[in-house]
Amino acid sequence: MIGEDQVLMREGLRLVLERAGFEIVGVAADATELVRRVRGLRPDLVVADIRMPPGHADDGLRAVLKLRAERPELPVMLLSQHVQRRYATELLEAGDHGVGYLLKQRIADLDTFVGDIHRLLDGETVLDPVVVAAIIDRPRADDPLKALTARQREVLALMAEGRSNAAIAAQLAITEKAVVRHVSHIYEELGIDRRDADHRRVLAVVRYLSK
Repeated sequence: MIGEDQVLMREGLRLVLERAGFEIVGVAADATELVRRVRGLRPDLVVADIRMPPGHADDGLRAVLKLRAERPELPVMLLSQHVQRRYATELLEAGDHGVGYLLKQRIADLDTFVGDIHRLLDGETVLDPVVVAAIIDRPRADDPLKALTARQREVLALMAEGRSNAAIAAQLAITEKAVVRHVSHIYEELGIDRRDADHRRVLAVVRYLSK
């Protein structure tokens, strides 16, 4: 199901996803219609713009949060033209798996976008690297990241994007065992209970950094 009020963007998303093998069961031009159609058609995935009618504010986000409350297992991908840390935080609070937040320009890289959709369907969390950078790099008086090394910050950024330890190791050209050590140190420095790392690590990190 696609929720997008701009016709060109909506039809572009339809074309990209259909070419990637997805069946589009319906589209919605406003948040109210999106909720109604998702409830009726029960799609396997929702891709929606954050800013939609009728309010042209964060109506798309509100619709998706309502749908996730009703169906926590429903994968949802939110799209936006601008970075908003609040949007990422609220979305992740709706669940730590099968949620995504990408900037619209990322769709121009079709292979990456389709890959992100498949990761979402696999239960991963997908955050745009620009969003992650905005979360991690903003100045704070009591910066909890001061104690992290440059490499640990890189690992943290990739963790927040939803990358697995194996994927982080491949991207940084280090061993998976080294990634595990870095993750352990990160959780220790951030005061996050490592017992939750397997299931809630992205949510825990983003929640902490968004305080």
